[in-house]
Parts: sequence; structure tokens; C-alpha cells
Amino acid sequence: MTEPSINQEMGAVLKSLGIDSINPGASTGSGWFPGTRDRIDSYSPVDGSRIASVEIPGRDVYESVINTAEKAFAEWQLIPAPKRGEIVRQLGVEFRNYKEPLGKLVSYEMGKSIQEGLGEVQEMIDICDYAVGLSRQLSGFTMHSERPFHRMYEQYHPLGPVGIISAFNFPIAVWSWNAMIAFVCGDVCIWKPSEKVPLCAIACQKIVARVFNKNGIPEGVSNLIVGDYEAGKHLAGDKRLPLISATGSTRMGKSVGETVGARLGRSILELGGNNAIIISGHADLRLALNSALFGAVGTAGQRCTTTRRLIIHDSVFDEFRDRLVHAYGQLLIGNPLDETMHVGPLIDKDAVRLFKEALKKIKQEGGIPIVEGEVLEGSPYESGCYVKPAIYLVRNDYEMVQHETFAPILYLIKYNTIEEAIRIHNDVPQGLSSSIMSNNLRETELFLSHAGSDCGIANVNIGTSGAEIGGAFGGEKETGGGRESGSDVWKCYMRRQTNTINFGDRIPLAQGIRFDIGE
Repeated sequence: MTEPSINQEMGAVLKSLGIDSINPGASTGSGWFPGTRDRIDSYSPVDGSRIASVEIPGRDVYESVINTAEKAFAEWQLIPAPKRGEIVRQLGVEFRNYKEPLGKLVSYEMGKSIQEGLGEVQEMIDICDYAVGLSRQLSGFTMHSERPFHRMYEQYHPLGPVGIISAFNFPIAVWSWNAMIAFVCGDVCIWKPSEKVPLCAIACQKIVARVFNKNGIPEGVSNLIVGDYEAGKHLAGDKRLPLISATGSTRMGKSVGETVGARLGRSILELGGNNAIIISGHADLRLALNSALFGAVGTAGQRCTTTRRLIIHDSVFDEFRDRLVHAYGQLLIGNPLDETMHVGPLIDKDAVRLFKEALKKIKQEGGIPIVEGEVLEGSPYESGCYVKPAIYLVRNDYEMVQHETFAPILYLIKYNTIEEAIRIHNDVPQGLSSSIMSNNLRETELFLSHAGSDCGIANVNIGTSGAEIGGAFGGEKETGGGRESGSDVWKCYMRRQTNTINFGDRIPLAQGIRFDIGE
């Protein structure tokens, strides 16, 4: 990695995280193996600066990582789960200690607001706390046997090396959702982060390495492979990895799912969202406005849970549209490290291109602009990654409305009855997050019933964006069907085993079958 050429403040942040420079070819001590071949340049969308250049490992280095991980698993799985939890507790302490610089790095390298960057680190801290408690609750089940003097139970065992492929929009939090749960379950992890945000991953790996080394944990429990899509393809196709957890686009997820499925491996897929809020005639419009605003423009529309559609009742449509337009006029767009800014940049110029193409296509289909979106130019937008969020009046069957555009484009759709609103809501290929704003009990209960939202997440009187780590996170349909984080998701990272013990002196068979051959 070459010396970073950025402003003095960010240089100090990198140095505090231990990534001011890296000796090419050396290991960080816990499984990150820089290669000696091609490089990835990390550019900040905030100001367009090249932060650093990171080397991509070759296939020989990849094999070293896998072999090291397999050896580490043999030892790590034998450490009692509560003791593994103690290691994770220490990781949470370190993430607390580095919350400010790590949050700033997330904000600078990815482009989300500093508050969201700090919030992402807090998610890591929270999942560590959750995993510590979980380490003493990896319970199985017991059941009565139909055979006399027999006992039956189920238990869960560590699964093995787990591959984690994460996206740029949450460069560290989603990794932690997987890794901290996997660690307490006795698994080891191999992380392939987005090539757009490699420094965030390197910073986390260095923090993990220090904690693991201090505790004498074998090298290879936590591994990092920095690379492009080829590295992800290696992980997905590797039979030595029983589980691949992948976050990204639906297109990427279909490829990963097909590859992993072909080798009969397991996959957790967290893919695209096309999330909507139904705003009822019985809604508190103040709550609805605040929920819709953050949901639509937070992270510059680059969350899988971003609000992309507002399905608004005829009786409140005009009033809510006017309130929304006024609120959009108050948005401050600029450097996300400035806490007064509401909207930061898109991740790169490719994202800007897709934003422009989407606006062009939605107009061609008949979309009516309510707030015109545009690319912002001049100072302080020299990076070319800043855009003005857009609002369009559309029909749900427009082709562009059926697709997820990872940018701040919000679609408004009218409805008359709650049944119509739910039909519109569900009539997209994706099924991640959903919400209804209403104080009408019948409407809210219908929305949460089997006849309501078909998404993995359904909320009442809060928006689509933002999730607590205690609940299972994930969606249905083209969102992939996977679940991460809380609830009983830990079972995905373990193999299930049914045990039967005979403590009698005979061998009776189940279902009353007799198989006697005499004494």
C-alpha cells in the first residue's frame, strides 16, 4: 500500500487506525495477506482524492488464506463458546475505542454522513454485545423418544470456514453482523469487502488482529482478501467454504447463489430492495414526512432499505407532496464530514451515470418530475459524485419503478383503498423492507397479516430504513431470502445434528419394526 496523499486530518485518522503504511507481502497477524500483483486504488467520493493504493492478492495468496483458515478452524472450534464470546467482547471494547476514527474513515471512503458513519460503528459494537450473550445460549432441543430407555436431542456444531462478501454501502457493519455471530458459533471467517472501500476493511482487520494476538488466538480465525469480483468468484466456488454470506445486487446474488448451489453449499443472500411506504389517509403526516425523508435521501439513496416508493392516499396526496417538496428544498448537500450536511455524495462516477440514465428513462416512460434531480457541479462538488435528490410522480408498472436504482430517486404513486395500496406495494420483484404510516388499526393489522406486506421487514409508523441488530434482517423474492444479525439467525452458521442415546439393554426399532434373528 502506498503512502496516502490526503488532507492532514484524514492522514491522522488512518495513522490512528494503523494503516498509514503497510509492508507489501506481510501479514497483519490474523489472516490478511497482501499480494504482489495488481492494485486497487481507493478514491474518496467526498473530494475525489486518491486515499491509497492496495495490492490485490494472487491465487497463490488466496490458497494460503484458505489453508490458514482451515487450520485455525481445527483449533478455534474446540475453544468453549463462552470463551469465544469473551474474545468478541474484547472486540466490542476496541470498536468503542476506535469509534470516532473508524466512523470518519467510513464517511470519507464511502461518502455517507459522519453521523451514519459513527452509527455504523455502533452497529458493530451492538452486534458484539449481542454475540457475547449468544455465546452462552447456543442451545439445542430435547424430545421424548417412542422407544423405551432412549433419549433424543438436537445440538448445533460449528460449520467451518465462512465466506463473507460485503457491499460498499455498509463497508463494515454487515461484515460484523456475520463475523461476530460466526465467531461465537466456532466458525472462522474469510472476508472479501467491496473493492470500493478496502481501507475500512483493513482497519477492522487490524483491530481484530490486535485483539486475537493478545489472546493467543491462532492466525486465520479472521481473514481478509482484498480484491475485485474475481476474488468473490473464488469464494463462491470454493467447496472448502460450507457457507457464503453475500450482500449486493440481485444480479450478483443470482450468480453467487447459482455457484454455491451447484456445489450444494449454503448461502445467505442479502440483495436488492425496492422499498415502499404506504401513507394512509389516517397517517400522522409529520411522522410520515420525517420517515420518508430520511428513508429516501439517507446515505444518498444507497441503502438496500432506502425508501424508493411512496404510495399515498388520494385524500392526503396533495398536502403530503407539498410538504415533501418543501422539505427537499431544505436539504443541505455537501461534505459528509460536515455534521450540518444532510446528503453526501454517491460512491463514484459510475453511480452518477446510472442516476442520470434512470432519470432519463423515467421521463421517457411518462414520469412527471416533482423535484428535478441533477448532478451538482463546481465548488464544493469537484469530485463529480454529488447529486440533487429527485422526486417523480409515476405508475407502479413503469419498468424503472420495478428496478432498484441505487441513488436518491423517490417515486410517488396514488391509491384509493388499502387493498389497492398493498397490491401496488407487493407488485415489484424485490421484498426487503416495507412500512405503513397509519393510525387505523384495521389498516396496520392488515398490512402485517399474511394478506399484507410480502417483505422480510414490515414496519408500522416508522420508515423502511434502519434496523436494530436484535431482529433477523433480510427479505424475500429477489432480495434473496437470507437473514443476518439477530433472532435465531445463528443457526445458519452451524450444522444441526440429531442424537439418540440408548441406555437400555435392548435394541427396539422405531415405528414398531421387528428385526429378530434370534440369540
